[in-house]
Amino acid sequence: MQQDRWIINVPVATLWTNPEAPREVDEPGIRNPVDLPAWLTRLSYQTRLDLCEQNLVQSQLLYGEEVIVLEEKQDWLRVIIPTQPSKKDSRGYPGWIPACQAQPQPNARQVKGKAIVSGKLVPLYDEKENFLLELSYLTALPLLGLTDSQAKVLLPDATAGYLDKSDVEIIPDEKGVIQGSGSDIVRTGEAFIGLEYLWGGMSAYGYDCSGFSYNMHKANGYQIPRDASDQAALGGEEIAVDHLLPGDLLFFAYEEGKGALHHVGIYYGNGKMIHSPTTGKSIEITTLAGTVYEKELCGARRYWKKTEGTL
Repeated sequence: MQQDRWIINVPVATLWTNPEAPREVDEPGIRNPVDLPAWLTRLSYQTRLDLCEQNLVQSQLLYGEEVIVLEEKQDWLRVIIPTQPSKKDSRGYPGWIPACQAQPQPNARQVKGKAIVSGKLVPLYDEKENFLLELSYLTALPLLGLTDSQAKVLLPDATAGYLDKSDVEIIPDEKGVIQGSGSDIVRTGEAFIGLEYLWGGMSAYGYDCSGFSYNMHKANGYQIPRDASDQAALGGEEIAVDHLLPGDLLFFAYEEGKGALHHVGIYYGNGKMIHSPTTGKSIEITTLAGTVYEKELCGARRYWKKTEGTL
């Protein structure tokens, strides 16, 4: 079929390995309206772990994010995520989403930039101030206009929605997101300390290790690969471990750093890192010395741009 561009119409859409991957327990996460809190509450430690160990989930997308549709199969779409670079496909990250969680792009309208959600989870309203949806951090929607207190945004169904101005960052069309420093990346990550790990997670409902590093960079104007192995190999600048600065990515491999790469964290400074560790744990700041991470550290890369007077 023709490669059509569709747009996500739920707060968070999970990218599954194939249409057979979702289990009965995953039902709240694959319908529309989606119910992420209900899905995550239903997941036990083991069913969370199986998202990874049984290779069920690949990644996630946010409301308003674009996908390239390659195939329709019953109630599912095989898609590419162009904003998530991956060695799996040169066009972007591949996988499957429920067809009910996306729709064809609306006709183009005159917009005035973007409104990017800056709070963790914020409400979206209709014109009568009725609650519509809860949107995740970094959800970006076309800006139609501003009032004293609200940003009017274009929704996937071509209607208008409203976000409190205090919940968003306004990016005019002529400007992009200002690139932050390494310390800015660290400060962005600090807001999520205590958030429970979620394999494949790419939202404020839960991040996996590489999803956390990807999104903290994205928030500061940098697009990096989606997966840890790609983040270690497909971009950035290699950094010696004795020249680390806050915001650098640290990579960890089995067999005391000589085996397969399995984890990424963000260097915090003073021998510490901030990271989303593993299923059953939450985003934390941890000291490297004397831990398994010290033994498994296998490399570091810098994606942020160092400028005079910044770290």
